[in-house]
Amino acid sequence: MLPHLLFDFGGVIIDIDYDATPAAMRRLSRAGSTIAFSQAQQAELFDKFETGHLSPAEFRAGLREAYELDATDAELDAAWHAMLLDVPAERLALIGELRRQGHQTALLSNTNTLHIAEINQRLATKYGFTHGIADVLDRVFYSQEVGLRKPGEEIFRHALREMNWQPEDVLFIEDSPQHVATARRLGLRVLHLAPPLTLTTALPEALRVFPREYAPAHS
Repeated sequence: MLPHLLFDFGGVIIDIDYDATPAAMRRLSRAGSTIAFSQAQQAELFDKFETGHLSPAEFRAGLREAYELDATDAELDAAWHAMLLDVPAERLALIGELRRQGHQTALLSNTNTLHIAEINQRLATKYGFTHGIADVLDRVFYSQEVGLRKPGEEIFRHALREMNWQPEDVLFIEDSPQHVATARRLGLRVLHLAPPLTLTTALPEALRVFPREYAPAHS
């Protein structure tokens, strides 16, 4: 049986510069404040936005208050989007080829309405996509729609239930160590896409040796 493929989005399919947004926000702050947002952890404001508990307007208001930001909505959005880089065509081509080979595919992403709207617009402009990254995957699970986020276990369980997948049949491709740890604890096979690894360089080899090299106890 071919393994099912569960992809993270940022740092796996789309390139991310986690330092770019804090730097852009700091330039908008009267006090030169640094936002509490990084790959490893973030403040509750960002958790609430990523789980759909804040609207974009409420999120912007929270940023202005917490970090003393003097900025228009457009300036805040531009700073928030600064971390979003390119979606390389070769990654999309690889995912498409793996689907044609018979792999089931899904996305499990901590994200928010502003980022998804921005990414969808870029994908429409560059690749002609009509439904964003969902055009090349069987299912997408966004944290702000599910109301849960990684590294919590329940969002993984939700995706597995929805896809009718068993953990041992899944290869989870992720760049953040805290999310990798949860997936391994739940019994998923994991490809930790730590730099300098990229999807196109690492995933074909991971599939070649799956599942021998990706048993949960030895990942």
